[in-house]
Amino acid sequence: MVKNAFFFMMMATFLLTSCSVSKSARSQRNLFSGSWSLDNISYENNTGNFKSVIFNDADDICFEGSDWFFRDNNSTGRYTITGGSLCQGGDRFFRWSVVEPTANYSSQLQFKFIDEKRKDVSGGVGYRLNIANISEQSMTLKSNVSVDGELVTIVYEFSKK
Repeated sequence: MVKNAFFFMMMATFLLTSCSVSKSARSQRNLFSGSWSLDNISYENNTGNFKSVIFNDADDICFEGSDWFFRDNNSTGRYTITGGSLCQGGDRFFRWSVVEPTANYSSQLQFKFIDEKRKDVSGGVGYRLNIANISEQSMTLKSNVSVDGELVTIVYEFSKK
């Protein structure tokens, strides 16, 4: 009986420690928490003028000035696009997390769209952005896309509200 109790205690400890988030990921999660403004979207690694549909949602120009909110206690958030002649305004809700860095990439923000009741609306499809820089005042995220077989990096620059 004592052996079984000890075994279950060790198993529970193993499961809790193996599923925990690292200190660096937890620190980045805390930095994300709160309200942000997406101030600028630019393109790197290629020349020319670009126009893109971001997150399969709206043109890049619609995202400039958008408000983003990350809630770290339940990993939900939203961004709000201002409506206009080119942009379908409104709130878009998402579930997010920070992915640990590996040998192939830096830490990443990943998210997928949900509805107001926190149900998946994207069929499991989500997005990952490389965290190039994050502090208490600013954040730079990057994503790599292919345009005519050439790599283009989309750069998202945020400021904390």
